Amino acid sequence: MSIKAVLFDFDGTLADTLPLSFTAFRTVFKQYEDRDVTNEELVAMFGPTEEEIIEANFTNKAAAPQAVQDYFSIYETGHNGESVGNTEIARLLQLLKDRGIRMAVITGKGQRAYRISSKALQMEDFCEFAITGDDVAQPKPHPEGICRALEILGVSPAEAVFVGDSNADILAGKAAGLRTYAVRWLSAFQSQTYDVEPDGVFSSVAELVELLEQDRL
Repeated sequence: MSIKAVLFDFDGTLADTLPLSFTAFRTVFKQYEDRDVTNEELVAMFGPTEEEIIEANFTNKAAAPQAVQDYFSIYETGHNGESVGNTEIARLLQLLKDRGIRMAVITGKGQRAYRISSKALQMEDFCEFAITGDDVAQPKPHPEGICRALEILGVSPAEAVFVGDSNADILAGKAAGLRTYAVRWLSAFQSQTYDVEPDGVFSSVAELVELLEQDRL
């Protein structure tokens, strides 16, 4: 197989955490801003970390710190009450690991949110590290996080692929020079259209597994 590494987005790609994130955001916006926000409005805010989203979009700046704490409380509790994992994705990650392909996460999530989810999903068993929104100056669609991951792994763009669910993911991956794949395989994902054409679009994990097994990725 020509690839040495697979880089993944997290929410909507490796973990079905978007519904939980939407719920937490809607709750704090309603409580502190008396504002009903749609999932589409929230997706438009995505890019910065959770803390930055709240701070940037609250008019009641004094309430923002407590809203941030409430957000994380709701988000963490939700991991106990509902499944955010996926057995097919777990098998995909195991297949990659068994083939000696290195893995890392590039996510707009802040470190705090990523730690909550990665611990619940035991993501550390598969992915060597994560580049979070706290680790970059320029979030996706800028390729900074992807380029940093390639440098850490010591692989070239030709030796890696990027997998994500959003338009920003596709833009970032293509800007970094990687083969970049869009996924729509979880209950919620961010984009159905893309500003640049991905190298493939997967509606099921099985489609990606098939390419891996045929050495066609």
